[in-house]
Amino acid sequence: MSSGGLELPPGDSGHEGGPADAAGGVPGGAPGGVPGGVPAGAVSLAPPVAGSARAGAELDWGADAWSEVRTRAQRAGRAYIWLNLIEQRLRAVVGAVLRPIYEPVHGQDDWVVAAAGPAGQEWVQRAVAVREVSRRKGYLLDPADDNVLSFLTLPQLRELMVQHWPCFEPYFDDRREIELALDELEVTRNVVSRNRALSRAVLEQAERASARLLEVLGGGAGSPAADRLPIDAVEDLVGDRYADVISVHPDRVRLQRQLPAEDLFGGARRLDAIGIGLNLLVQNFSGRRLVRLTEAGCRVRLLFLNPASSAVKRRERELGLRKGELSRSVEMNILHVRRVRAGLRDASRFEIHVFDETPRFTAYLVEGDSSGIAVVQSYLRRARGMEAPVLVLRGGGRGVPKDADHGLFTTYREEFESVWDDSRPVS
Repeated sequence: MSSGGLELPPGDSGHEGGPADAAGGVPGGAPGGVPGGVPAGAVSLAPPVAGSARAGAELDWGADAWSEVRTRAQRAGRAYIWLNLIEQRLRAVVGAVLRPIYEPVHGQDDWVVAAAGPAGQEWVQRAVAVREVSRRKGYLLDPADDNVLSFLTLPQLRELMVQHWPCFEPYFDDRREIELALDELEVTRNVVSRNRALSRAVLEQAERASARLLEVLGGGAGSPAADRLPIDAVEDLVGDRYADVISVHPDRVRLQRQLPAEDLFGGARRLDAIGIGLNLLVQNFSGRRLVRLTEAGCRVRLLFLNPASSAVKRRERELGLRKGELSRSVEMNILHVRRVRAGLRDASRFEIHVFDETPRFTAYLVEGDSSGIAVVQSYLRRARGMEAPVLVLRGGGRGVPKDADHGLFTTYREEFESVWDDSRPVS
């Protein structure tokens, strides 16, 4: 009989050590009626016969299982960070709006209970009970958390907001947008809270909804120019582990899916680019947009590989191109940006240079009013620029890692300036 009152099933009488046929024990068994040395009534742990399932086999994890577990943990960790940010922001918003209304009448400890009203009596009392348990067991490590509001979950904070929407309406325009974003997050919250598998599609949806909701609730960056590639929650926490590298892409096609040329260059106040032909800029950002960008105050410096240099001929041989094919392409790009410069009222803000050295990388250093982004690719012997891996770097202004002086953005900025000083202007 087990501790739960359930009787364990008897062993197989056809095996040695099965139940006794008589009080004396099992024929061939150990003295005293103990079969094979196993006490009477115990379950035998003898090795299973061939072909049967091995006890504890499900405890073995191979490389695939560990990989799956790590993937689950990484996705859940990203989602948890976003959910935590949303919950803290919503808690601050609810407190800022409802506390001045209820606290003067009901006091510091009871205003949340009063705001919940009869409809929220059950969950607010549960929050009060959890707070008391946390007090007794010493779980409240920060005195600022010793209040009922800190123990409300995301659905409960949402309920307070919905119940008192007239109080929130002067501060937020679209109630439906807030509720739809919270609906999308509820799926992710349910999965993460129960430690279940989170698909990449649901994670990306949750990140988009979180970023949108933070913006609506006033917790976003607030500057459209600074949001070309917004800082996400994970970068804020662990970005300094990777210098200023914020994303890596296997080729330029995948880069442009996440960061189109318009998002990269639009709104720039300073644009420096170095490379062989600068196709990412010339072929993906129209001449009219370049004119408007410069007329709006952006300073542009473009550094092309000299199409008449021996380095172009070596690059053509590396890529298996016909003689003169690459040099003509670079010449066409230079002619295009010269036409752009000719259409400007102040051509001094749009400079074009060429260099004769062996090209080692292509880089687009884009700086706005409050942030900077760099797109960098190294030249590979047999791969065109479209096919080379891409690094995206954060630099300048808001969100720079603490060790920015040793970041890659600064390294490529210095390299650009060095080549620019040795280059020649294009008339």
